[in-house]
Amino acid sequence: MDPRVPRYGSGSLADVVPSLLAGMGVPGMVDVLGVSGPSRVCVLLVDGLGWGLLREHAADAPFLASLAGSAITAGFPSTTATSLAALGTGLPTGEHGLVGYSFADGGEVVNALRWSRYGSAAHVDLRDVLVPEEVQPRRTAFEVAADAGVAVRLVLPRDQEGSGLTRAVLRGGRFQGVLGFGDLVTRVAEALRSEDRVLCYAYHADLDALGHVHGPGSEAWRWQLRFVDRLAAAVAEGLPAGAALVVTADHGMVAADDRVDFDTDDVLRDGVRVLGGEARVRHVYTAAAEAVRARWAERLGDRAWIASRAEAVAAGWFGPRVDERVLPRIGDLVVAAKGSLAVVRSTVEPGLTTFVGHHGSLTEEEQHIPVLNTIG
Repeated sequence: MDPRVPRYGSGSLADVVPSLLAGMGVPGMVDVLGVSGPSRVCVLLVDGLGWGLLREHAADAPFLASLAGSAITAGFPSTTATSLAALGTGLPTGEHGLVGYSFADGGEVVNALRWSRYGSAAHVDLRDVLVPEEVQPRRTAFEVAADAGVAVRLVLPRDQEGSGLTRAVLRGGRFQGVLGFGDLVTRVAEALRSEDRVLCYAYHADLDALGHVHGPGSEAWRWQLRFVDRLAAAVAEGLPAGAALVVTADHGMVAADDRVDFDTDDVLRDGVRVLGGEARVRHVYTAAAEAVRARWAERLGDRAWIASRAEAVAAGWFGPRVDERVLPRIGDLVVAAKGSLAVVRSTVEPGLTTFVGHHGSLTEEEQHIPVLNTIG
């Protein structure tokens, strides 16, 4: 099995917003996905809606299955924080710099979703220590769009306003906090009618949550997919004439029942200074990379791709280029799971260790996501 290296610049999540903005006449934007045209667009990102999962369960999502579209790649790691950074900035991982669910930076290991200290039982807010605008200093695609006169609206859960992740990768838009499906549909409709050129970004999280807890394709997950399908249909029904809805995702998901527990495995822990990432992709920080690599390779066998930082960068996992400020955030070793492997942490990540569904790696199931569109 070869890794599904993301198609940065020709078919990845980072290409979605620039492609749409090209049709709105925003300077410097190129439509590499062939989706530009409408001047008012809602991008609805459904967390965890993998391309393979959608095709397998098309009967549960007849509206989504009816839309024109194709598969693109998420980016690496195929995880929410990294993918939202790709969507919001229009940049590959090596340039926006959010290299995983958790990673080392500035003497801290940050949980990028919560912008808190990774591994701490108590929530330790790192926004003053790792200032989001400094961790990710590149201009976002939303900022570029707003400077070009496009009205950018962020229709997101209320608790995401002012979060570290929002500040780092979604800045440039007017935040519109929502509480549920009805709120989201209403806010999107209002946003698309507010100006002649509008980019509205909306987000739904619960499909991913149910996939983690019950497993992708489980009965609970399928019911949530049906609700998501109705949500997308409702958004489409409220589109002004000529406006477009584009549905995409941040990653797919696999059921991972082949578990190796780092926190109780002396072989894996030996020589490791810090472990970041998540169960399907780990950043291994060590001063003894070759010895650690040999131990991990012996322990995991052919169940994972194990690459040095230099090898992962050269292979394009993080994009065609990696900024100097970003390089130290990548592990000395990068371990990406194959099959159903999950490298869990029962002590440091007790909740995540119980998950049935996981994502983050370079398999087709995790990398391939939809980009679907319809015009009102």
